[in-house]
Amino acid sequence: MKKIKAVIFDLDGTLANTLPLCIRSFRESVQPLINRQISDGDIMATFGPSEEGTIMALAPDHYQMGISHYLRYYKAFHEMCPAPFDGIPELLMLLQDKNIETTMVTGKGFHSTVISLEYLKLERFFNFIETGSPAGPRKADGIQAILNALPGIKKDEFIYVGDAPGDIIASRKVGIPVVAAAWAETAEPELLKRHEPDHLFYAVADFSTWLSKHL
Repeated sequence: MKKIKAVIFDLDGTLANTLPLCIRSFRESVQPLINRQISDGDIMATFGPSEEGTIMALAPDHYQMGISHYLRYYKAFHEMCPAPFDGIPELLMLLQDKNIETTMVTGKGFHSTVISLEYLKLERFFNFIETGSPAGPRKADGIQAILNALPGIKKDEFIYVGDAPGDIIASRKVGIPVVAAAWAETAEPELLKRHEPDHLFYAVADFSTWLSKHL
């Protein structure tokens, strides 16, 4: 494998355990608007687009209010996820010290991405950030935008790091190596394996050890 010159990170479930926060925020914001209970499964079935797309799917008649409530709850409840995963800040500092291009492609909307990066004190580490779209998944487009922004780095000198099968699919579509992050409680390692990532790690520490040998 070539020396890695750029790392593209996902956010939810990769840098921090934010998925439970997302689900609670959706439930608290949407249920009063539609006057019925929604399950975790109902919410997760809408994932792919950004949060705006989820609100549109769950409460289309209350879109603007749903978005406003979601972002308010997301910020208020962020104490559910008080810090990144253990080892993530140290890993990002290592990449910064080694002058590795450190970027992000997330399916989250712009506003919630900013809230999380500021709360987790990670915003300073990312040179480029691509966020999600209400219209549907755009991970592959986001990755391609990062590649276009860094034309001096070859595709096989990038890696994408994410916790979902869609991350593997998007990386394959664009043609860059992909590392599956299986360290979150919400990860599904067996499902990730079936999508054949280049590497899969169950702990941030193991990923950091491997990555440090390939910089």
